[in-house]
Amino acid sequence: MLEMNIMQTRELFKRKEITAVELTRFYLNRIKRYDGELQTYLRLTEEQAIEMAQDADRRIAKGEDRQLLGIPFGMKDIFCTKGIETTCASQILKGFVPPYDATVVKKLKEEHFVHLGKLNMDEFAMGSSTENSSFQTTKNPWDLTRIPGGSSGGSASAVAAGLCAASLGTDTGGSIRQPAGLCGVVGMKPTYGRVSRYGLIAFASSLDQIGPITRSVTDCAVVLNAIAGYDPMDSTSIPQPVPNYVEYLGRDIKGMKVGIPKEYFIEGMEQDVKKAMEDAILLFEKNGAVVVDITLPHTEYAVATYYIICTAEASSNLARYDGVKYGLRAEGKDIIDMYKKTRLKGFGREVKRRIILGTYVLSSGYYEAYYRKAGKVRTLIRRDFDEAFQECDIMVTPVSPTTAFRIGEKVEDPLTMYLSDIFTIPINLAGLPAMSIPCGFDSAGLPIGLQIIGRPLDEARMLQAAYVFETEKNVKKIPDRFKTDD
Repeated sequence: MLEMNIMQTRELFKRKEITAVELTRFYLNRIKRYDGELQTYLRLTEEQAIEMAQDADRRIAKGEDRQLLGIPFGMKDIFCTKGIETTCASQILKGFVPPYDATVVKKLKEEHFVHLGKLNMDEFAMGSSTENSSFQTTKNPWDLTRIPGGSSGGSASAVAAGLCAASLGTDTGGSIRQPAGLCGVVGMKPTYGRVSRYGLIAFASSLDQIGPITRSVTDCAVVLNAIAGYDPMDSTSIPQPVPNYVEYLGRDIKGMKVGIPKEYFIEGMEQDVKKAMEDAILLFEKNGAVVVDITLPHTEYAVATYYIICTAEASSNLARYDGVKYGLRAEGKDIIDMYKKTRLKGFGREVKRRIILGTYVLSSGYYEAYYRKAGKVRTLIRRDFDEAFQECDIMVTPVSPTTAFRIGEKVEDPLTMYLSDIFTIPINLAGLPAMSIPCGFDSAGLPIGLQIIGRPLDEARMLQAAYVFETEKNVKKIPDRFKTDD
C-alpha cells in the first residue's frame, strides 16, 4: 500500500480488492504503532475518519469516482476544520474549535476524502525545524535525532513514514518545500493565488500559500487538481481556469530549457548536496532538456527582505489574539493587563521575536526605512525572475544547502536557522510556483531535495519535468524501519 499512488489505490477500490475503511484502519494502525516516536500528529480524528471511510465505501459501491474518494489525509494544524480543535501548535489557540471549514478542507470534503487528524508544525508556521511547536518536537523518519524541517514538519514526516497517504501544508518562505526535501517526499508551493487561503490561519498574508505534500509526483498532481481554483471568499485568489495536471505527466522534456541560477550554488553548500545537483542536471540533459546558465542578481537581499515583510505582516495578523474572542485568556487587573498576560503566556519565543521585529519595522520613523524599502527590493527580485524566464522554461536549484540538522542544533541561533531557507524564500517574494522532489541521499543516508521553479501559473510544466526526473531516478520512498506492518 505504501508504494502505491492515489490513482492505483482508487483502482483497488473499484476492483473491490480493498475498502476505504480497511485502508483507513491500515493508516490508523500505523499511526498508533509509529507516531509515539515520530510525534507527527497533534490530535487524531479516528471516529470521524472511520465514518468518512464508510461514507466513501457507500459511494464507491454506487459507482461514484472522484480523485480523492476514500483517500486518508493528515492536515497541518493551521487550517480551520469545523468541529475539530485547530491550534496552529500554539498555546494561545488551545481549545479553539472553528465553526467553519477552510476552502481547501471543503474542497477535499467534496472529493469525499478521509481526515485522519491534525499534524504538528512550528507555532503559527514560524520556523524551519518544527522545534517551535508549543506541544511536541516531530522527528525525521530517516534519522530520529534530526529535525524534519518546518514549518510543515509534521506533514512531511507523516507522509514520509507512511502515516497518511498525503497531506496539506503551507509555504510562507519554504515551509512545504524545505521539510519535503529533508524528509524525502514531494512538496509543492503553487503560484500565489492559485489555491484559496480562506480559512488558513494567517502568518504573512502576502506570502502564505497552501500546497500538497505527497510520496509521488502523480499524487501531487492529483491533490493539486482537487484544491486549485478561484475562490470568491479569498480576495487574492486568481480567476484563471485550472488545467488537469495529471495529463502533463508522462510527456517528454525534449527541448525544455532548464535554467541554473549561479547565485544558488554558494559557499557552504554540503558536498553531497552539490554532487546530487550536478547529477540531477545531467539527468535532465540526458532526457533532452537544454541547460542554460542564468543570473538572479538580487538573490543576496532576499532573506533580509523576507524577514522584514513576514514579521511586519505577522505583527499585524497576530494582533487579533488578545484573549477576548477565542483561545487562551489570562486574567488581569484590567483589560490592558489581561492582553499582556494572555500574549505573554500564549505565544512562544519565536513568535514573540517576530512580533517584536515586525512591530519595530512598522513603527513611526522606521516604516519608510524598512518596510517600504523591503517592498521595493521585493519588486527587484520579482523582475530578476521575469527576466530569467525569458531564457528558460523552468529553473533547477537545491531546496536547502544542507541535509537535516540535529534536533537542538540551531535553536539558540535564530539567524543560522533563518538561513536554512535561503533557496526557497525568493520564490515566495516573487509569488512563483516551486516544488521539491527527492533526488538522492547524502553519505549519512539523509534525503536531498531538488527544487524546480516555474513561471506564474505554470505548475503543469514543473510537474511534467518532475515526473520525468522521478521516473528516471526512482529514489527510495519509505525508510526501512517504517516499512513493516506486522
